Amino acid sequence: MTLFTIGYEGLDISDFVSLLGGHEIETVIDIRELPLSRKPGFSKTALNNFLNLSGFEYVHMADLGCPKPVRNRYREDGDWSQYKKGFSSYLKTQAGAIEELSKLAETSNCALLCYEADYNYCHRMLVAAAVRSHCGAEVEHISSSSKTGRVVDR
Repeated sequence: MTLFTIGYEGLDISDFVSLLGGHEIETVIDIRELPLSRKPGFSKTALNNFLNLSGFEYVHMADLGCPKPVRNRYREDGDWSQYKKGFSSYLKTQAGAIEELSKLAETSNCALLCYEADYNYCHRMLVAAAVRSHCGAEVEHISSSSKTGRVVDR
């Protein structure tokens, strides 16, 4: 079982959907606490509709989004290690959501969605690691900039 992650930064909706199709994704799991975007097509309702029309399932898991106090602190100080510490502490309280996500990943080819192109600086990396720890899933980060479009995280 492989759990994919993808960030839509720098992509338009058609390139985004093309990357999903190229990786045989079936379900996009939006892990933004507030699924809003200034980029056309990436706010919750528009994204859900577009993905459904393109043959993908859309699931929003707000409990796996980064809480506002952690986001705000990161905006203020830019300290990634503090962000990871704060989000990791929060994530430990979300065992039910990690269980639910793990079960979904067992039955569908899933991709975790957030904004940041670089998964190294996105909370989806921490969510994916929690799922890997919970059920042993492999993790692959879909990247529009790599030749294969994949970065394997083992």
